[in-house]
Amino acid sequence: MNLISPIKTKRIAVKLKPSAERMTKKGHPWVFSDSIIKQNEKGNCGDIVVVFNSKTNKFLACGLYDPKSSIRIKMLQFHVSKEINQEWFREKIAKAKCLREPLISSETTSYRLIFGENDGLPGVIADVYDDVMVLKLYSLIWAPYLNLLARLLIESCDCSTAVLRLSRNSQADYQKLGVIDGQVIHGVLESEEVRFKEHSLLFEANVVRGHKTGFFLDHRHNRKRVGELAKNKHVLDVFSYAGGFSVYALKGGARSVTSIDISAHAIEMAKRNAALNNPVAPERHRVIVSDAFNCLDDLIRKKKKFDLIVIDPPSFAKNKKEIKKALIHYEQLAALGEKLIAKNGMLVLASCSSRIAAAEFFSSNIRVLRSSGRFVEMVDSSRHDIDHPISFEEGAYLKCGYYQFFD
Repeated sequence: MNLISPIKTKRIAVKLKPSAERMTKKGHPWVFSDSIIKQNEKGNCGDIVVVFNSKTNKFLACGLYDPKSSIRIKMLQFHVSKEINQEWFREKIAKAKCLREPLISSETTSYRLIFGENDGLPGVIADVYDDVMVLKLYSLIWAPYLNLLARLLIESCDCSTAVLRLSRNSQADYQKLGVIDGQVIHGVLESEEVRFKEHSLLFEANVVRGHKTGFFLDHRHNRKRVGELAKNKHVLDVFSYAGGFSVYALKGGARSVTSIDISAHAIEMAKRNAALNNPVAPERHRVIVSDAFNCLDDLIRKKKKFDLIVIDPPSFAKNKKEIKKALIHYEQLAALGEKLIAKNGMLVLASCSSRIAAAEFFSSNIRVLRSSGRFVEMVDSSRHDIDHPISFEEGAYLKCGYYQFFD
């Protein structure tokens, strides 16, 4: 497979500040630019960086050099020196696939094969939707290895088709090398909308133009749980995107489901996904294209009430500077949700902001909800499904709390 012309790389030797060296010894996958105290030569994207012990000069770790990012080195290998070659990649992918085996062998036909740093391949996401694999790259560091990486991933998941997706900040650089976002790199893609099964339900993902790789696989467990809770309930799905929670709620016997998303395209996907799992009467599935905050305010003014509400917003904190503002947004959503919850209802609040710690998110939610004067308890919480393993603190981004009201 030759997607791009071969790119020569070189080896760079570096030494780190004591604090960064300690983190490297613990296996942390990131080294920031201001942590490097000695570097033997200038590096290009994808060059191999070898980190040496500052006192003994022994091998500590190696990774890929990224001059375009404040995370200057993305680590690949720790403690034991190994050549980053075909065999190394094959072992990484095989290990990742083994972790997902219980899911792969189930009736679910969608899963995340590679979860970036957590699987030892920083900035690489590989999602499988039935027989289509979507490879998403978040950095130019993978350009020298793209041909090899793509081939081995395709072999591993035995997919008939593969699509390459590129993050916004890397698209221009990759385009100079001859590849573009949404490009079919293997096989034939008959339709951008790929149908797959999750548990017993059918969904479609737009693998060329959809968010991320086309669908949010990380909430699989929570969607199933919401479906189990939805029987005879009036359900509100906020930031519904492709309607994952909505579809499970409808299938679970909800009396009505209202899906809210600011994207008209997303709402259309939600309607199609609902229809894939038996057509429902319009009064059972109401859709609203609107800003979530404005829509929730409007529903409160209209004195609407729901028995089960799911609020799963996009990330509010993409860097440290946004943490304070993000917490304010989460508190606002919790307060709005409380006003719409009927007596003895359940509010499900989720966050995908890795900068917000789970403990902080959960405690903030319960504090806001209890300030209403109602008796409420967090009766359950969940994190990542098995295809989203966690190998370092910042890799644990998803948290979801279930808040039961007792009126």
